[in-house]
Amino acid sequence: MHQDYRLIMVAPPVADYVRLRAEAGLSPKTEAQAAPALTGSWAWAHVEHRSTGEVVGMGRVLGDGGWYFHIADMATLPAHQGRGIGRAVITSLIDRIREHAPDDPYITLMADEPGRPLYRSVGFRDAMPHSMGMVLPRE
Repeated sequence: MHQDYRLIMVAPPVADYVRLRAEAGLSPKTEAQAAPALTGSWAWAHVEHRSTGEVVGMGRVLGDGGWYFHIADMATLPAHQGRGIGRAVITSLIDRIREHAPDDPYITLMADEPGRPLYRSVGFRDAMPHSMGMVLPRE
């Protein structure tokens, strides 16, 4: 990651989480939705731009601490992409899982098209045809 940025291994502030999701192209969330995400996650990483203090990237891990870990909310502001921010976030989260989890953790994520090259570059592979991600649609 470029030296203009600082990796911080905690959740970002609620307002930054909401802003970053929206500005990075993820589905928008309210502060009421964001607050439990910040406190209920197994691990967090976010990135600040050193000169402005702006939160420009983030990711988190949902998990049981035993064997199942799901990486979510991977986001980098478009103006800051291409500087190693996403790679720094995801590798720090994977390293934390491997350091603190029992042997052989199961690590998953849902890979939207823009993130797939990054995820593949750190070792993720398509689960198909063995497994397929599914979602329960809103009613």
